[in-house]
Amino acid sequence: MKVSLVTTVLNARERIEGFLASLAAQTRPPEEAIVVDGGSTDGTLEVLRRAKGIRLIEAPGASIARGRNLAIAAATHEVIAVTDADCELEPDWLERLLEPIQAGADIAMGAYRPVTETFLHRCLAAINLPDPAEWDEATFMPSSRSVAFRRSAIEAVGGYPEWLEIGEDMYVDHRWRELGLDMRLAREAVVRWHLRPDLRSTFVQYFRYARGDAIAGMHPERHALRFGVYGGALYAWGSRGGLRKLATLAGAAAYAREPVRRALRAFPDPAERALALVAIPALMGFLDAAKMAGYLAGLAARSRRSPVGRVGPDGQAEA
Repeated sequence: MKVSLVTTVLNARERIEGFLASLAAQTRPPEEAIVVDGGSTDGTLEVLRRAKGIRLIEAPGASIARGRNLAIAAATHEVIAVTDADCELEPDWLERLLEPIQAGADIAMGAYRPVTETFLHRCLAAINLPDPAEWDEATFMPSSRSVAFRRSAIEAVGGYPEWLEIGEDMYVDHRWRELGLDMRLAREAVVRWHLRPDLRSTFVQYFRYARGDAIAGMHPERHALRFGVYGGALYAWGSRGGLRKLATLAGAAAYAREPVRRALRAFPDPAERALALVAIPALMGFLDAAKMAGYLAGLAARSRRSPVGRVGPDGQAEA
């Protein structure tokens, strides 16, 4: 079985050499590696032009979705592996990722783990990243930093949606689930990626994710529940009934239970652990605020495109 690895990049000078080194160190290298640069101006292009073992496509202005589609169109093999060029691949990543495909799957869903360089990073990882043992193959949605698929699978959904500026991989995941394609986990196929460095950039990231959800019509129940829960909590906390306040606190504790459980393992130092147990609930509220603001912004943008339904590639509502 021959495989084409594809990735996109934009202004990743600090990370690109690490990515290329990890690609060269694969125990099972791809038959070809295609990198689409969307117009880097920070020296990334110069590194890529000198790099051996890759095919570089320069596409200034290309979005992530457009870049992936260009790379897939240029790929010559039936199996496509996708990652991000600011990640670092474990040496056996591709070897492990291809195992479900070799066993007959349409899509192999790889793992991704953060590089937790700071206290903030470890808190964010505890909040947002379930342990691999917690993943359910029937519902897991792979990230395009660690996924492989047959060409027929991506063709079945019309490629990555170029009308979406972010969240394009989740849109494809939903379409694959709707079509009933064979999606299998590859828990040992691990890439490492770097989280946002500070609270401001983290807020913007989650704002944009939620905005993309609204534009694409993804996860409406999840976002409605978030608004309902916070609205109910504010109402209960503002009421005179002590029982309502206790119920709100109990609900908050239940909401934070899994992140706190992960934090107990991630912070062996007692002082850091105590600080994390305070910081994590606050960060969860911070991220939820970003998601709610982003979702409202996305709904406003979507209303200018179509009145109802999920937005399709033509900017109109899907049935």
